[in-house]
Amino acid sequence: MEIAIIGGTGVYDPKILNNIREQWIPTPYGIVHCKSGEYAGKEVAFIPRHGSNHSIPPHLINYRANIWAIKKLGVQNIIATTAVGSLNPDMKPGEFVVIDQFLDFVKNRTTTFYEGGERGVVHVDVTTPYCPSIRNVMFEAAKELSIPFHQQGTYVCTDGPRFETPAEIKMYAKFGGDVVGMTNVPEVVLAREAEMCYATVSMVTNFAAGISPQPLTHHEVLETMQANTENIKRLILATIEQLAPETDCTCKHALAEYGGFKL
Repeated sequence: MEIAIIGGTGVYDPKILNNIREQWIPTPYGIVHCKSGEYAGKEVAFIPRHGSNHSIPPHLINYRANIWAIKKLGVQNIIATTAVGSLNPDMKPGEFVVIDQFLDFVKNRTTTFYEGGERGVVHVDVTTPYCPSIRNVMFEAAKELSIPFHQQGTYVCTDGPRFETPAEIKMYAKFGGDVVGMTNVPEVVLAREAEMCYATVSMVTNFAAGISPQPLTHHEVLETMQANTENIKRLILATIEQLAPETDCTCKHALAEYGGFKL
């Protein structure tokens, strides 16, 4: 398996792939249900982050199990999608943002595979948390497809499942946040610990609380995602087509000083 897609809100369907089959992958953190298939001659795994019917809220997603399962499949590159609210007036609903930094405001999630004991403790570097190689491929794919996108943005991650208050949004914006969501941490950190390349494309579905003139609803999020489903699919498939999984990258040596990541 070369590539994995982690689908966020509104991206639940693996039918963009061919020859789809189901797998149940045991991990130390639970069993992960995964579908896999092929595209452009490459083996691709697909995991809907919230479950196939959006049945798992963000704070209860089994992030460690998902990333462990993907690593166990031999995946080297992860393409993730996320739905986000915008704190930045230049990032409007319906637009894509290829995230390059994050601010971690989660409080109740385990964010590492290394909690002492037999696995020990590691301090992984996240100076460049999102893989520059995959991000560059996304840039080129979006340009070729004439899909408007922002080349960088800072993702503020909260626990959810509630939306944020206007006061929180003001604070996040002052800290340098561009968009806000509920799922990218610890996913991005765990992928780095597992020495896989990881990048996420965020779809702006609404302006955040206090910026939007309307109360926030999940229906609005889904509506915007559905309106842009075709562009999301096109961008993911073009990125898969152009990715060279065998390319070496610093992401794949993130724990070199600790002897590498071991399943």
